[in-house]
Amino acid sequence: MKRRPKKGIHSAEQEIEPRKPAPYPFVIEALEHLSPWTRSLFGCTAVYIGEKIILALRDKPASPIDNGIWLATTSDHHESLRRDFPNMRSIAVLGKDVTGWQLLPADAPDFEESAVRACELIAQRDARIGKVPVSKQRKRPSRTNSRA
Repeated sequence: MKRRPKKGIHSAEQEIEPRKPAPYPFVIEALEHLSPWTRSLFGCTAVYIGEKIILALRDKPASPIDNGIWLATTSDHHESLRRDFPNMRSIAVLGKDVTGWQLLPADAPDFEESAVRACELIAQRDARIGKVPVSKQRKRPSRTNSRA
């Protein structure tokens, strides 16, 4: 697993605190052949493939309600994903009834089975999982028709 370096300059004398290991390491291992990379995101470990954010891994003992795997998706895909993941739900901590992000809860009886299935779908490049973050979308050159 690769971690993208943070922007900025670090001097040789500056100590960089090691990052806490990602929760649910079997998920990263299942995606290893896709060259995932990670970064911290709201106290979770965000997992990317290329420029797409695929999922986030969360395990916060002090606030366990939304622990598990957060799938990066859109509301258009919720119904079809729920057929694959019956225990999937919206994330409470985000403060909305429905969000693009959906949770495979760590306390669900089928958590590990669902996690493995999500990794299989990601490996198959299932269009329902993963999205290019808005900040990356803005950086893309616009495609305008330049014919005169």
